[in-house]
Amino acid sequence: MPEVLKAPLTVEFPFTRSLGPVQSAFLTGLRERVVLGVKTFDGRTLVPPVEYDPVTAEEIRDLVEVAPTGTVTTWAWNHAPRRGQPLGTPFAWALVRLDGADTALLHALDAPGPDAVHTGMRVRVRWAEERTGAITDIACFEPYDGDDPVELAGCGGEFEDMVTGIVAHARLDYTYSPGRAQSAYISALSEHRNVGERCPSCRKVYVPPRGACPTCGVATLEQVEVGPGGTVTTFCIVNIKAKNLDIEVPYVYAHIALDGADLALHGRIGGIPYDQVRMGLRVEPVWTEGSRFPDHYRPTGEADADYDTYRELL
Repeated sequence: MPEVLKAPLTVEFPFTRSLGPVQSAFLTGLRERVVLGVKTFDGRTLVPPVEYDPVTAEEIRDLVEVAPTGTVTTWAWNHAPRRGQPLGTPFAWALVRLDGADTALLHALDAPGPDAVHTGMRVRVRWAEERTGAITDIACFEPYDGDDPVELAGCGGEFEDMVTGIVAHARLDYTYSPGRAQSAYISALSEHRNVGERCPSCRKVYVPPRGACPTCGVATLEQVEVGPGGTVTTFCIVNIKAKNLDIEVPYVYAHIALDGADLALHGRIGGIPYDQVRMGLRVEPVWTEGSRFPDHYRPTGEADADYDTYRELL
């Protein structure tokens, strides 16, 4: 049995979203060191503000300022902060009900240790030195011993240069192990071979192998070498350049049914103008030195495959 592989993997992408009038005012207010809530028709003040009443679903726009001080309603200690979290040292995640609000805001609370945190403790906002109109403009909360009420600016949500959109960076770091079947598949690729596995019941050959037949639900152990040639079953033309991918657009990404396989795999098509790629095109892999995977697939020069030979693989 081949060695089961594993490797660190990061999935990361920036998500850009536009803001409605309520969220736009809220984030712009944070940039100006003002915390805004929204008042519902029954008189409650919600912080963070929402654009629709969570009880009646009616649209709400009545923005009101609340204090940057508040009370911890509940909390949990974070002993090992992760990348991208508000503080680099251990801190508490706390729900803080700001003075003047009826709901609590989740954020970091900077404290020397869990013994220094308790439900009901008084805290205040610690503003970030550089503010851009994001929730991170609140650097964190910190303990607050003052009794005097904080003077508010009386802001109702009117600002110059309103924030109209944000970019949220989503990232997931984990260790991926492909398992027995795909470890064997990847090992074969390092030898420029494509190896799938055959289902003992329906006799279909799956490439890449999954370790079990998705149709019959039984384990697949018989290895079958397929390809190297194959047929384009369907494709798309990519017109948006991907980050960290040194391929000029437009280019073609296709489903390719390798000869002898009953499942199409993904691959880039090269060696042919993008507008000449077509269903049924016969292709073969192009390998680069030291690579575990084909760099792309190119036309073999054979006649196109008949539709009936691959229609079940679309």
